[in-house]
Amino acid sequence: MRLILGLSLSFTAVAAAQQPLKHSPQPTVPAITAGDLMTRLYIFADDSMQGREAGTLGHIRGTDYIASELKRIGAQPGGDKGTFYQDFGLEEVGPNVTASVGGEALTGGRDFIAFPFVGLPDLGAPWAAENVGVIFGGKIGSSRLVAPEAAEGKIVLFLPADGADGWQFWPKLTPPQYQRYARARGLAVAALDAMPDNIKGFLGASQYRIAGEGEIKQGTLPLIYVSRSVADKMMGGPATGLLPGTEGKSMTVKGWFTPKPTPAPGRNVVAIIPGTDPVLKNQYVAFGAHSDHDGLRPPAVDHDSLRAFNTIVRPAGAEDGEKQARPAQKDSITALWESLKKEHPAARSDSIMNGADDDGTGSMGLLELVEYYVKNPTRRSLLFVWHTGEEKGLFGSQWYTDHPTVPRDSIVAQINIDMIGRGDADDLKGGGPAYVQSIGSRRLSTQLGDLVEEVNTKGNHGLVFDYQYDANGHPQQFYCRSDHYNYARYGIPVVFLSTGSHRDYHMVTDEPQYIDYEHYNKVVSFVADLGKAVADRDQRPLVDKPKPDPKADCVQ
Repeated sequence: MRLILGLSLSFTAVAAAQQPLKHSPQPTVPAITAGDLMTRLYIFADDSMQGREAGTLGHIRGTDYIASELKRIGAQPGGDKGTFYQDFGLEEVGPNVTASVGGEALTGGRDFIAFPFVGLPDLGAPWAAENVGVIFGGKIGSSRLVAPEAAEGKIVLFLPADGADGWQFWPKLTPPQYQRYARARGLAVAALDAMPDNIKGFLGASQYRIAGEGEIKQGTLPLIYVSRSVADKMMGGPATGLLPGTEGKSMTVKGWFTPKPTPAPGRNVVAIIPGTDPVLKNQYVAFGAHSDHDGLRPPAVDHDSLRAFNTIVRPAGAEDGEKQARPAQKDSITALWESLKKEHPAARSDSIMNGADDDGTGSMGLLELVEYYVKNPTRRSLLFVWHTGEEKGLFGSQWYTDHPTVPRDSIVAQINIDMIGRGDADDLKGGGPAYVQSIGSRRLSTQLGDLVEEVNTKGNHGLVFDYQYDANGHPQQFYCRSDHYNYARYGIPVVFLSTGSHRDYHMVTDEPQYIDYEHYNKVVSFVADLGKAVADRDQRPLVDKPKPDPKADCVQ
């Protein structure tokens, strides 16, 4: 699942859920089984796939495995030019920013970080400021800030607002305040030291886009975070205690954001199983998962120490951000780490984001469904799409729904599975062996939502659906964070099924050894029955709710 920027767990629960580090593949069968899912996932989330980052050769290896299995199973190619592939261009848009104070060069990432993709299109100077004077602007949030006319033509230095989130200067220096300084030559805030590491990494990293789509949003004037020591250099002495309007040294900031193609194309994989009904076979039930994850994340960390820390401090993994251990937690972390080291005496250095649950489980669940449906076809045709670039911005599903390989209005529903291999009580509060999050099933079609419940009951699946994350305005925004939304924006009814976040979410520890294969099998078996129920109905699910604007931003 795409990442947008208090649970107590027992030591025994952490160890008990583990499968072997390696697994010998076994022949798969048409029936949906935990053994098949395990075989497939250990192959797909192996270190050899290098984390399957979209636009890399590791991701190409992953999609080649999917396509080879589709050919072996007997599915029909549904991509471009009679292949299983739908390729499109991806571009990396990287920062190229330099800065100096009084002629002394600053080091990007350590001394400063540029704030990308923000600006006023009709105001301000070009994205460059050479030998420009610095003026102290005051503390953000204060009523005493430098007058806009005094800041004109200068780089304005602000101190961060008070509080733990004071480093977030952009939300705090909001319009119309920001527009007040549109005639400055740049803005800087001395908050780099307080910025969480994950935010530093995000701002310092490249962004991505579909090649040629959309403008690169250059700021019309430099916006940078600087360290407190750089702030003192800018002012020629301590910045604390200065009055707004105090003059400092001269500074140069130059920057732009340059696009370049990724090493490999973006690649969706598409397969079709034709329907048996002479009329309904021209309609499709779509199934989706995303095949990409986050690639390599150097520097390497110790696998077991990270897992011990997350178990105690960040039980939702990256969803818990940069939480730090409280003093009362440190003994528990150490004890858990020691217990894990007894099981694995050799240090396990790890920098590969394997993405076993996110979304290896969904991707391999689709393969299992294909093998099942080839032997058990339905009245309507079935469309399977392994989307790429979900982690970078839902790019693969955006591309597929904008350039579908079947008529878009022939798709009667889309079932998205993303992270379906965990969900027990030691993974998240309220979890259990039948836990599943259901999102979006009634946002466009009441009938589809009712059918989800009906299939669960009549099929004796015994799943327990958690609908809390489907609530309008839910802060975690799950409805907008996976590929189903790109179908929903075109008025296609969707249901998004997931077993939720856990301590290994967007961590190097998301590996096949931690998957609950019985729980995983239960979800995939339900999806098989749900897909059949939709595909065999006389009528397509009725859209009885307002359709969104396909060009507008998603609203949870």
